[in-house]
Amino acid sequence: MPEIEVLSPHVADLIAAGEVVERPASVVKELMENSFDAGARNVTVEIRSGGATYIRVTDDGCGMASEDAGVAFLRHATSKLRDEEGLTAISTMGFRGEALAAISAVSHIELNTRRRGDREGTRVLLDAGDITDMLPTGCPEGTTMVVRDLFYNTPARLKFLKSDRSEASACQLTALRCALGRPEVSVRFIKDGEELFFSPGDGREDSAVYALLGRDAASQLLRCTGENGGVKVTGYASSPAAGHGNRREQYFFCNGRFIKSQLLQAALEQAYKNTLLVGRYPACVLYLDISCAQVDVNVHPAKVEVKFSDEKKVFDAVHYAVLSALRGEDRTAGVELSASTRRVTGRGSAEAPRQKAEPKQDFYRSMSAEDFRANNYGVRPSVSAGKTERAGTPVVRPPAAVGRTAMPPRDTLRDTLRERETAYQTSIDLTPPRAAPERAEKSPQIPAVAPSADSRNVENPVQNVETLRVPDHKIVGEALKTYIIVETGDQLLLIDKHAAHERMNFDRLKAQEHEIMAQTLLTAVTWRPSGEDAEILEKNAALLAELGFEIETFGVGDYIVRAVPADIDIADIVPALEEICEKLRRGRDLDPQSARDEILHTVACKAAIKAGWDTSAQELETIAVEVLSGRVKYCPHGRPVSMVVTRRDLDKLFKRIV
Repeated sequence: MPEIEVLSPHVADLIAAGEVVERPASVVKELMENSFDAGARNVTVEIRSGGATYIRVTDDGCGMASEDAGVAFLRHATSKLRDEEGLTAISTMGFRGEALAAISAVSHIELNTRRRGDREGTRVLLDAGDITDMLPTGCPEGTTMVVRDLFYNTPARLKFLKSDRSEASACQLTALRCALGRPEVSVRFIKDGEELFFSPGDGREDSAVYALLGRDAASQLLRCTGENGGVKVTGYASSPAAGHGNRREQYFFCNGRFIKSQLLQAALEQAYKNTLLVGRYPACVLYLDISCAQVDVNVHPAKVEVKFSDEKKVFDAVHYAVLSALRGEDRTAGVELSASTRRVTGRGSAEAPRQKAEPKQDFYRSMSAEDFRANNYGVRPSVSAGKTERAGTPVVRPPAAVGRTAMPPRDTLRDTLRERETAYQTSIDLTPPRAAPERAEKSPQIPAVAPSADSRNVENPVQNVETLRVPDHKIVGEALKTYIIVETGDQLLLIDKHAAHERMNFDRLKAQEHEIMAQTLLTAVTWRPSGEDAEILEKNAALLAELGFEIETFGVGDYIVRAVPADIDIADIVPALEEICEKLRRGRDLDPQSARDEILHTVACKAAIKAGWDTSAQELETIAVEVLSGRVKYCPHGRPVSMVVTRRDLDKLFKRIV
């Protein structure tokens, strides 16, 4: 007796249905995509009891003739694909001809359709995939499909459905994704007789985002635009201050189709590196416009996963589009709406110019090593004697420091910031130049890149460079030895001095193309790490040496630290190394650049001014200038460094206004 038998068509249909129709949300997705392919301008989705008992999708698309309505529910019957050549460039949402056959195989279906221009429509009734009745009917132009009692004939699938509330939420999310992907189509979603959302269908991405995601979500989004090698990216990404605990608020669309892509997630999150809190994720609504020949959508039964022919090109397009939006962010975290928020919510002009942003690395890369040391630490080689000088006072290197750059000790921080303030005020015309001719000549103009509509191609960076301006301001004082209070206009700016200075240190260290400048310790520090930490030290020895750490084995289980980055105080050496080992332990699979950034985070933090320290007026002014100019917005861990309190907020607090 033969062991292999050919399954009946009915069983084959049930198997195919299990691949395409997983739950009521799958039905909503397939029917909405059919409506989009039919050219509909208005689509209404209505569900009851979570969609398991009733789903109705109505559209005003092209409709079907009676002869087409009779064969539409056969397997592999489609109007969107003619031959194998069509698979190389799929431009429609559907193409396999399986969805209607799969849905009808596990439900009762009622179809009412009328082709545009026809005098009458067609009504088709199906039961488990078989047509039970077909007759002419009166109906509006377009198509209305009602799906009842989903999985009534497949108890195994029916028992795995979740509660009505869960299934209804899945249907709503699916409909929302479809509506976000097609801003030109008006979509209405109704659950148990109650309208949950409605999109205007005016073709504007900002209108769809505002209507579907809500005012609160839209108010945290920044406009993104970019193009790279034929891959165009538009849409919105969230401000770093508005991170989420998961990735559920990330929406990616490729040619109008919602997709899930680890490549795009990585490109998005890479742009937020060093600005977003650890464990938080950005939100986005990003639209990719790419040639249909460069993307393959035929890799997943539900068509939610795609493959790109040039993944690097797509990665760069998304990464730099989001990065440009973050660099162009023109506000600190506060109670007032940003320009991007006003544009999204319709409260301001869509063409309002952004504040110009500066690529921080260009400032330091434009200087020589001597200029860098002079502008950041006040250290300049003497022309006459060949010795290193600071403000006319010779600095003597210890004998062990031969071959290294001698750096001033930590107790010169105030002098350092005071001299940096002189350079900044000279470069941005805050005050007349002080009596320091050599420093004034070396202080560079601080460049700023202004993103514009013409700078969307990431392969052609913007060449427009001009000096950043700092608004008029007054340092009111310092609260709790932690927060700098700055008055500017009718606002008060509260600055976390440690977070701001930490960011300044991190940007300076990260921008250096040469090795981090180190200081050789007069008295070496011994340290006994745990066995795991010792393994991490040995594994990352080259990276630590590059960043200014000189660590050697010393006896059994001990290590001796002979040099550290110039900014780290001796008392912070062991805590810093312990923190670095902990970070590298948690991120064993980090790439070299990410591991380097983690170490720089620690170095910048340990070198920064601490809360509770007495801080001079010059130090406060230097930090305030960095924040007000827009160069410093978030600490390397993603926390905002400043908050805005308006006069109106204070008036309301004191009941001067209601």
